[in-house]
Amino acid sequence: MEFSIQRAVLVGLLAMMLPAAAWAQDVKVMDSAPKAQAVIGEPSSSFFVRFDRPIDHIHSSLSIWRGSQLVEDLQPRFQTEPNVLFSRAPTLPPGDYRLRWTVRTLEGVQVTQGDIPFTIKTPP
Repeated sequence: MEFSIQRAVLVGLLAMMLPAAAWAQDVKVMDSAPKAQAVIGEPSSSFFVRFDRPIDHIHSSLSIWRGSQLVEDLQPRFQTEPNVLFSRAPTLPPGDYRLRWTVRTLEGVQVTQGDIPFTIKTPP
């Protein structure tokens, strides 16, 4: 009898852990501006990354890099959709860049980061 109670408690504890384990998977990018590998010929100052789940905006960040040099540390706007990091930046000169993002899930379980490479070319 004692074994079945311990077993039931163990099964209950494992069941409570399953939702947290499911959320521990990497956050996925669903859309972005600019898109990965995009070549932009017009000035743009809007940047966003849409994820597959809500994120903690306060503990998330966006930045623009050129090679190993930080070009601009962007301030995400808090009045956006729960799964979107959005920011504005000054117009960038022609060159190759990366939009670097770092997000924390709302549960605070995991921090995920990634880069979105893009190029700004000289307008015709």
